[in-house]
Amino acid sequence: MFKQTTLASAIFLALSSQAVYAAENDVAQQSEPSTQQQQADDMEVIQVVGIRSSLNKSVNLKRQNVQVVDAIVAEDIGKFPDNNVVEALQRVTGVQVTDRASGEVNTVSIRGLTDVTTTVNGRKMFTAAGQQVAVADIPASLLESVEVFKTRSASQLASGLAGQIDIRTHRPFNFEGAKVVVNARGVYADQADKTDPALSALLTNRWDTAIGEVGALINVSYTRSNYRDQNVTAGAVVPFYAGDAGTNGFDYHYQRMFDGWPMGLDNGVPFELGANGELPTFDLTNGAQGVPYVLSRDAVFQNDYTGERERPALNLSLQWAPNDTSEYLFEAFYNGYRNESFNSMLFGYTDWWEDLDPNAPMEFYPGTNVVKSRIVGSPSVWSSGDYAKSETDSYVFALGGKWDISSDLQLKSELVYQTSKYKTDFIAMRANAVGLPNLAVDFNDGNGTPSWAIVQDDYTTEVDLTQAQWNYGTLYDNGGEDEGDSISWTLDGDYYLDWGIFTKAKFGVRYENRSASSKTRGVDATNHDTEVLDDNVAYANPFFFDHEGDVPTSWIVANGSYLYNHRNEYREFYGFPDDELALRKVFDITEKTYEAYIQSDYETELFGKRIDGQVGVRYTRTENDLTFLRYESPTAANILTATDEASNSNDKFLPNLIARLWLTDDLVARFAYTQTLRQPEFNQLNPNITWTKDLTGNRRGSAAGGNPELQPVESKNYDLSLEYYFGNGSSVYGTWFRRDIDGFTYDSLSLVQDHVEPGETEAYDYILSRPGNTSNGKLEGYELGTVYFPEGLPNWLDGLGTQISATFLDSSQDIPQFNTETGELTGYNTRDMFGVSDKSFSAVLIYDKEVFSTRLSYVWRDDFLADYDGTTFASPRGIYRKPEKSLDLSMSYNVTDDLVLTFDATNITNEKYQAYYEYSDIYNTTTSLYSRTFSLGARYSF
Repeated sequence: MFKQTTLASAIFLALSSQAVYAAENDVAQQSEPSTQQQQADDMEVIQVVGIRSSLNKSVNLKRQNVQVVDAIVAEDIGKFPDNNVVEALQRVTGVQVTDRASGEVNTVSIRGLTDVTTTVNGRKMFTAAGQQVAVADIPASLLESVEVFKTRSASQLASGLAGQIDIRTHRPFNFEGAKVVVNARGVYADQADKTDPALSALLTNRWDTAIGEVGALINVSYTRSNYRDQNVTAGAVVPFYAGDAGTNGFDYHYQRMFDGWPMGLDNGVPFELGANGELPTFDLTNGAQGVPYVLSRDAVFQNDYTGERERPALNLSLQWAPNDTSEYLFEAFYNGYRNESFNSMLFGYTDWWEDLDPNAPMEFYPGTNVVKSRIVGSPSVWSSGDYAKSETDSYVFALGGKWDISSDLQLKSELVYQTSKYKTDFIAMRANAVGLPNLAVDFNDGNGTPSWAIVQDDYTTEVDLTQAQWNYGTLYDNGGEDEGDSISWTLDGDYYLDWGIFTKAKFGVRYENRSASSKTRGVDATNHDTEVLDDNVAYANPFFFDHEGDVPTSWIVANGSYLYNHRNEYREFYGFPDDELALRKVFDITEKTYEAYIQSDYETELFGKRIDGQVGVRYTRTENDLTFLRYESPTAANILTATDEASNSNDKFLPNLIARLWLTDDLVARFAYTQTLRQPEFNQLNPNITWTKDLTGNRRGSAAGGNPELQPVESKNYDLSLEYYFGNGSSVYGTWFRRDIDGFTYDSLSLVQDHVEPGETEAYDYILSRPGNTSNGKLEGYELGTVYFPEGLPNWLDGLGTQISATFLDSSQDIPQFNTETGELTGYNTRDMFGVSDKSFSAVLIYDKEVFSTRLSYVWRDDFLADYDGTTFASPRGIYRKPEKSLDLSMSYNVTDDLVLTFDATNITNEKYQAYYEYSDIYNTTTSLYSRTFSLGARYSF
C-alpha cells in the first residue's frame, strides 16, 4: 500500500534524443507490428530540416503514440515557426490562444480549457508563487519540439484539466557529433515602430572517452521586444432614472440608479445590479413597467500602453553513458523575464446628467431605452500615467539516470530542484482636467468602436486636451515579490511481461516538496488636487489610435518614466510614511505531493484486428500547510496583528484506460477514458480580505478574499478518434471528446454592511467575493484535421501541401447565484464556459522544395465569453470577445547547406480585436490595436 514517505511519482521522459525518447516512451510497443529496435531506427532517420519534414515528424509522433497527441517540431535547429511558443500552438488542432497583450498572445487553451500543465523535458515547471509556468517566457529558439497531450496515462502528471504540453529541448546525444548553430533575427513591430533583436546560439559535441561516451550542449537565447497596445472602451452599462425630477427619491431627470437604491423597478422593490444578471431593455415610446429608466454607459476611456520586454534564457545539458546499460544526465535550465511598461490612460465619466442643456442632443438605439450617443455637461475627466517594472528569474537543476537492470527491467530516476522569483514595482499618478465644458460621446460610432471628444457649448468645436489645465490627482505606489521553490524526486520502472495480453508494466513514485510565499505593499494619497501639474512630470503622449477611431489623439498625463526615476521625491511630496512602502508578507505555504502509479501496456486481437493500449491507475495526495498574515491596515507594513494557520489536504485515485484498434495498417481508432485534476492556486487559499472603495460613485465597494478549504477541480474525460495515414506524411483524422467537470472554482457574493477599515472612521458597504467549489461544467466537441501533400504533381509544384484543422465545441457551466444580503447559494444559471469558442479553424498552405520553403497560415476562432464585469454595477456583466483571427507568413531560403535566410510576418492583415457585453449590436465595449511584426534573419551552422 502507498505510504506518505519521500517516495512519489511522475513521468520521467527519456534522456536521449527525441526519436529514441519516442521509441522508449511506449512507441515501439504501441505502433504497427515490428521489433523495438526497428521502430527506433525508423524514428531516427527522419531529418527535421524543413516545413514538410517537421510536419512528417509531427504526424509520425501522433501515429505511433497510443494517446491522443499532437506535436509541433522545429523546422531546423533554432528555427521554431513563431515569435513564441503560444503563437505556434494556435495551429495545433483543438488549441486556442487568447489574451493578446504586450505584443503577443499569452494564454493557451486546449479544447476550450485554460488549465494546462506545462512540462519541460517532462518536468513540471512553475513561475514564482503560481501553480503554472508562464509559457510565453520560454523562448521558442531553445526548443526541439512541443507535444500536446489531450489524454493522460497513469505515468503522467495528474494536473491539468485540459491536457499537458511537454516542451522538449535539445540534448547532446541528439546529435551525431560536433555542431554549432547561430541564429539572429531583427523583428520590427509597426505600432511601436522599433526593430528588436532575437538571438540564439547552440554549441554541442559528444566524445568517446575512457569512461564512456560523454556529451555536452549549451543553448543560449536573448530576445527584446518593444510593443505598443492601444484600446478604446465604452464602459459598463448602468441604469438612469427616466421619471420626473423630485419623484421616487430622485433629485433630477436621468439621475444614476445605484445597486441597493432604496426604491426599485417595480413599486419600491429594490433592484440589484451585477450579481444577478441584466436589466431588461424596452421601447421608451411604449412606456415602462414600474419605475422608468434608461440604460447608458458609466464611462468612456482609452489606454496607450507601451513597453520593452527582454527574455534571456539558457539550457545546459550534459550526458554520460559509461556503458550500454546505463546513462546519466545533468541539466540546468534558466529563463528570465524583464519588462518595463508605461500606460497612458484617459478616462471620462459619462454617468452624469446635471449641468446639461435640456436641448443637448441624445440618441437611442431604435426601439430601445439604450443610449447610443449623448452630451455630458461639465464632465469629470482624468488621466493616469502608470509605470510598471517587473522581473522574473527561474532556474531548474536536474540530475538523473537510467539503468538496464536486466533485459526485462529498466529503471529511471531523477532529482530536480527548482526556484523562481518574481518582483514588481508600480507607480501611477492621476491628473485631473479642470473646467472642461462638455463631453460628446457616441458609444458605437460604427463597427463597434466608440468615438468621443471634449467640445465647446456648440457641441462641435473640439477642445485641445494638451492645452487644458491639469491638476495633481491621486498617487499610487504599489509593489510585490513572489517566490517559490521545489525539490522533487521520481523513480520510474519498465518491466517487460509475457503474461497473457499484458506486454509491459510501468510503475513509479513521485515526491515533491513545494514552498511559496508572497509579499506586497501599497499606498495612495490625494492631497495636491488644487495644484497644477508640474511641467517636469507633464507629458503629452504621441498620436493615438492610428486613425482607427474619432477619439482624442493626445492628452496630458504624468510621465511614468520620470515619475519612477523621481519616486522618492514624489513620495515625500505626497507624505508617504516609510513603513507603508515596505513589503509585507501575506502568505507562506508549503505543499507536499505524494504520487504513485502502476500501468500496463496490453496487446490482443478483437474480431481479428490488433488492439493495444494502456490501463492503469495513479494515486495522488496533496498536503498544504498554510500561514496567512494580517496587518492593522491594508498599508501598514510594520504592524502585524494576527497570523492565521490552516491545513488542507486531498487525495484521489485516477484510473485510465486507453485502447487503440488497428483496423488496417493505416486506419487507426482510439478510445480513452482518463481523469485529471486542478489544484487551487495558492493565492486562492488566502482568507485575508482586501477592501476597495468604488471609484465610479457607487455606494458599494468591492472586497475579495480566498478560501483555505478549496478542493481540487476534477474532470472525467472521454475521447474517441479515427485516423487515416496515407502517402508520404499525409493523414486525415477526427476526434469526439467530452469533459465532465466537478467543482469549478467560482466566487460567492455577499453584502458586508457598514465596514470600517482600520485607521478610518467612515463606514462603507462592500460586495464580498470568495471562491468556492460551487460550479460544475460539461464540454463536448469534435476535432477534424488533415495534413496533405499531393503526390504526382508537376515538378514545379512538388512540395505543395496543406495543414487544415477545425474544432467544434459545445460547453455549459452552472453559474451559482447568491443572495447578496446573506451570501446564501440560491440557485444556478447555465451558460457557456468562460474562454470557450464554439468554433475554431486553422489553415496552412505550404510550399517546401529543395532550397526554398514557405508557409502561409490563417487561424480563426469564434466569439466567446471572456469574463464577468464588476459585481457592484455592471448590467449585463458578461464580457464577450468578438471572433479573432490572424494571418501569418514564414519563408526560408538555403543560400548554402550551412546558411539559411528567413523572413517571418505576423498579423499581416492588421486585425482589430473587439469585445462586447452580451449583445454586440448595442453593447459594444473595447476595440484594441496590436502590432504587426516583420522579421529578417539568418541562421548559420557548421
